[in-house]
Order: sequence, then C-alpha cells, then structure tokens
Amino acid sequence: MSLTDLSIRNAKPSPRLQKLSDGRGLQLHITSSGSKLWRWAYRFGGKQKQMAFGVYPDVSLAQARQAADEARALLAAGTDPMEQRKADKVNRERSVDNTFEIIARKWWKHWSPARSSRHAEYVIRRLEADAFPALGERAIDEIQAPEVVKMVKAIESRGALDIAKRLLQTCGQVFRYAIAHGYATRNPATDIRPGDILVVRKKQNYARLDAKELPDLLRHIEVYQGSSVTRLAMKLMAMTFVRTSELIGARWVEFDLDDARWDIPSERMKMKTPHIVLLSHQSVQLLRNLHTLTGHRELLFPGDRDHKKPMSNNTILKALERMGYKGRMTGHGFRGIASTVLHEEGWPHEHIELQLAHQERDDTSAAYNHALYLKPRAEMMQWWSDYLDRCVSEVAVHALGKSDVCRRAMHEG
Repeated sequence: MSLTDLSIRNAKPSPRLQKLSDGRGLQLHITSSGSKLWRWAYRFGGKQKQMAFGVYPDVSLAQARQAADEARALLAAGTDPMEQRKADKVNRERSVDNTFEIIARKWWKHWSPARSSRHAEYVIRRLEADAFPALGERAIDEIQAPEVVKMVKAIESRGALDIAKRLLQTCGQVFRYAIAHGYATRNPATDIRPGDILVVRKKQNYARLDAKELPDLLRHIEVYQGSSVTRLAMKLMAMTFVRTSELIGARWVEFDLDDARWDIPSERMKMKTPHIVLLSHQSVQLLRNLHTLTGHRELLFPGDRDHKKPMSNNTILKALERMGYKGRMTGHGFRGIASTVLHEEGWPHEHIELQLAHQERDDTSAAYNHALYLKPRAEMMQWWSDYLDRCVSEVAVHALGKSDVCRRAMHEG
C-alpha cells in the first residue's frame, strides 16, 4: 500500500531500522532515533543503488514522489540519477566560482602586467562600470551572444559608441581566456561584429605622420621661417589637437588664461554643442605670447588681408607643405597622433574622446557631457604638452646636439 501523511506521522521508531514502501522503489527509512529518511532504490548498469531525497517532514511525501518521478525519467533515458546529481552539483559550484566577473578579474590579473598601469586601470574600470552589472553574476560558460549584444547596445544608447566597441573587444579577450583555462567552451563575442549591431560612422581619412615622426615635425615647426602667427597656430594645434576650423576661428573672448581654459561655443563646433579645451602651462604661455601679436584684434589668427576674418583653412596645410610634409600631414593629423599616443599611454578612452569632441551626444545630455572629467582631462592635456616638449628635447639631443640652454630657447613662443 502507498504511504500517506497520516501513516508517516504515526510511524514510531523501533530498535531496528524500519523500511516503509511507497511503491516503485520509494521508501521511508525510520531509524532507531526516530529520523525519517527518504530513499529510492534502483538498478543501473547491473548494480543495486540507493538515492537519498532528504528528511521528512522537511521533504514532504509529495516532494519525495516528485523527486522519484524525475529520477525515474533520467533512468529511462539511460542516465544514472545519482551521477547526474553529482554533475549538477559540480556545475552549480562552478557557476558560483566561474562567473563572468571572477573569470574577467583573473584575465585582467594575467593580462595587465604587460600594459601601462593607466591603461590597465581604465580597462578594469570599464568592466566594472558596464560589463559586470550586465554579465558579472552569470556563469561564463552559460552566457549567450544576445546577452552580450544587449550590454553593448545599452552602452551605445548613451552615446558611447567607441566605448561599446572597445568593451566588446575586451569581453572577447575574457572569453578566450576562459576557453584556454577550461572555464568555458565557446566565445559568444565571436558571433558578433560591431557593424552588425552598432551604428557605423562614416570615416574620413586625413594624411598624418606616424607618432615616431612627431619629434622631427615639431623641430621643423620650431624653426619655421614663415609667419610667427602661423608657427604659433601650428604649435597650439599640436598642444590642443582641436579641429582646424575650431582653431582658426578662435576668438580671444573664448579664453580664460588665468583659469587655463578655452570654451568653444556650440555654433563653432562640428557637433553643435559646447566644447571645453583644458590648457596646459605651455599652451597658456604660448597664448600670452600670441596676445602680444594679435591681442588687439577679435581673432587669435586673423587673415592677412581682412583682419576681421580668420586665416585661411589652407594656411596650416601650406605651412606643412613648405616644411616638406606635403601629402604626409594635415592640421587634422595632430588629432590622430594625439589619440594614438594617449591611448597607447593608457589615458582613459572616454577622456580622450571627450577632448577630441568625438563623444556622441543626444539633446538631453549635450549640455552636460562636454563638461565631464575636467580635472583628469586637464592632467591629460598637461601630460600631452610635456610629452611634446620631451619629443623636441630628444630630437635636439639626438639630431642637433644643442645645449640645454639652446633647447629651452626652442620652446619659447
């Protein structure tokens, strides 16, 4: 006869183990101490086995019967229920120990020593800000491509397109690490191409030098024989890496030299939102020197013929051509060189993009985003000007052999 809750409650212990059958192998074992234990007897591979389902009343009669039914279904499918339970336990333990966040931090610890500390810190911060909230608690071998897509699209939705692309790449590296170390069997990031899910920007390629050629260019600018105003314009462009149109249209009213800040109004920006350029010590000194030349006018770089209009778009390009860089460098090229070097040196990607005015903005965030990260961006811009100084000094030592006094003279505006 099948067991009932009443018969189970009324069952009393005896000196010897009692076995009450519910049928089809499910039994209730009552020990001499009064414990009531669910057991299920079955055969697999020619061997008699016994599987525990817990203690009554913590596991009710109905729950014990359901567990037995599930075990019988596994047995009918040719699977040993006890071995499957062990495998499930291992998988659960692995799910706790092998979450995306845990494996990503292991990857970062393995990957970061070969990178600059600044770049390594940027990558872990990006994971903590965007990847871990979305995927961090998921077992890494259970994550599917749609989950990664959802995370990347969420980043894109706030206008951070380049961050979305870079984080997708970083996640791919984490999954590859997981596969190599036995934590996962496949990389869902390989199923995703940025162009399939993200907005594709139309790129315009400008001629520019390699970063290793920058010191020689800076030396040529220092000894440029043309207009002093043009020479200062090229130096300021190198230091601030703004667009040519933003530079030549600059007005003195936009500058606060005491606060080392240049506020470009929205109507002069490609993105039609305001832009803040943090000025290094060198930039401020250059601008003070330039003020002695053009400070009595509205424009920093007035045209030769009509001082109420800015210098021509081609002025800097022609100066570069006269220095021997025709077809190899443009004013816009300073932006690409700065971006390359700053990324290689590990400066945070979002700080670089904001300073380049690349950050995509919607109507509600435009007035806010341009003012993000002002302090770290100021530190970055100072580092960049110091880097340019070192480039000139190293060239002077290597190629010209000049004294320290002469090298310092080369930096005077």
